[in-house]
Amino acid sequence: MDSTSETGPAPAGVDTTVAHSARVWNYWLGGKDNYAADREVGDYVFAAYPEIVEAARADRAFLIRAVTHLAREEGIRQFLDIGTGLPTRDNTHQVAQEVAPESRIVYVDNDPLVLSHARALLVGTPEGATDYVDADLRDPQAVLQRAAALLDLSRPVALTVLGTMGHIADTGEAHELVARYMNALPSGSFLALCDGSSTSPEMVEAAERWNATAALPYHLRSPEEFAGFFTGLHLLDPGVVSATRWRPDETADAARDADQYCGVARKP
Repeated sequence: MDSTSETGPAPAGVDTTVAHSARVWNYWLGGKDNYAADREVGDYVFAAYPEIVEAARADRAFLIRAVTHLAREEGIRQFLDIGTGLPTRDNTHQVAQEVAPESRIVYVDNDPLVLSHARALLVGTPEGATDYVDADLRDPQAVLQRAAALLDLSRPVALTVLGTMGHIADTGEAHELVARYMNALPSGSFLALCDGSSTSPEMVEAAERWNATAALPYHLRSPEEFAGFFTGLHLLDPGVVSATRWRPDETADAARDADQYCGVARKP
């Protein structure tokens, strides 16, 4: 991969000598907000699994299709995006507000670099609003309390969690965290979730390389474990599938599976 990109000085508190998942993901997506350590790990993982770039793009393409569906077909006007990552293009607020300019979006992350870029770049439409919460996803009460400054939590909210729950090692804990968020949201809310899956030996090798070199480990799950995130919710067709196969359009390579599994579900 091209390793010539270089971002500017790091915000206070950011360690640029250790690879960070948001910055490596940004590198794979062709962004410029990454450092030498991030590119080194990104290239090391890429060498074992070149499809990681396609997997990252499949994750982003799923986000676009899912948010578009939720805004256009389901009438959702409030989005809570947990594990924002670094802004690239086609971010949640851009997709939602293109359909419905009055949409409100709250982004949640706890990385100083992510938050500094979010505040500078994630600017919504005049009709809608965006906000940024510096919080840990493991504290749903704090996240929801701060999100309520912008979102009306008595009305349906779409919770989007992409590429994030793999950082929670224990599957039961990960399922419980998502359930706590959904339990706090009203009927008619939605969950859109996508994460890396242990569906190929190459992806497993990529995760092993990642965990040997990056600061924050990432844990792959099987499609069956992934389906547990949607317990008690009504899955939209086609259910829990590879990210390329969730309602594909001309931007999705539905002929091949990506090692990213996803689903969208409604709270009854």
